[in-house]
Amino acid sequence: MPDYGHDLLFGSFITPVNTAPDQVLALARTSESAGLDLVTFQDHPYNSGLLDTWTLLSYVAARTERVSLSANVLNLPLRPPAVTARAAATLDLLSGGRFELGLGAGGFWDAIEAMGGRKLTPGQGVQALSEAIDIIRGVWDAGDRTRLRVDGAYHRVDGAKRGPAPAHDIGIWLGAYKPRMLALTGEKADGWLPSLPYLRGGLEEITASNAMIDEAAAAAGRAPSAVRRLLNVGGGFGPASGGFLSGPPEQWVEQLAALTLEYGFSGYILMGDDPAGLEIFGREVAPALRELVAAERGPAGAARTGE
Repeated sequence: MPDYGHDLLFGSFITPVNTAPDQVLALARTSESAGLDLVTFQDHPYNSGLLDTWTLLSYVAARTERVSLSANVLNLPLRPPAVTARAAATLDLLSGGRFELGLGAGGFWDAIEAMGGRKLTPGQGVQALSEAIDIIRGVWDAGDRTRLRVDGAYHRVDGAKRGPAPAHDIGIWLGAYKPRMLALTGEKADGWLPSLPYLRGGLEEITASNAMIDEAAAAAGRAPSAVRRLLNVGGGFGPASGGFLSGPPEQWVEQLAALTLEYGFSGYILMGDDPAGLEIFGREVAPALRELVAAERGPAGAARTGE
């Protein structure tokens, strides 16, 4: 499996519990001070125990200076795509280009329906997400003076004004596991964002998923490297062990380097709310992994970029 050549990025995946909002902010700021590149939050609007993710993203953007932000991933069935596009562009403009758009097709459909959303089958959810991506990109295309029209089965706009354009080319990253979602990722997305615990088939599933993304990208006339591969990871820092991502920082570096060089991942997002773990991840794992990957890639690889 190829190394797609992207620069490495590192992030945190923080639980947005509403019983401790100050702690959530503190973890985001710890992520930034530890040198991480990205702070992310899950988005489950039907869960009354969590802060609203969009409001939280905006607040954290105002209380940080350098770190980028994303939902991991945004619950699209409860967020109209045209409004989401304008909100994303606005937050990107206000934050100086520090926003990325992680999107999901939806999964907890009974809870989504209870909040007023439309209950869809998995296949319908993928089609709805595809239509939504077209709308979102259409809204961001502020240089096109024509009115935006997308006549989808689940999302439509009929003559919407475009804009504003975001401050930078916002990446659309999809949380995808099944073949139709993986194909959509290759066709239209800028990133694949799975969680390692859900890749129960291990390295074989990663290999197969990458192949489906690459095939779909090629069929759409895109280079496979146009799709960044990011991974939500969990684990623990401690004594050396035979477990995956369970040991000292140097063990993490060695194991994550293999995922980069052999399986194409270039973004690692640490799941968990332990500030000490975030510090180790940002201050020890990230710089050592960047150094190792650069050395393994060599001069040609170091000059390469998948951006």
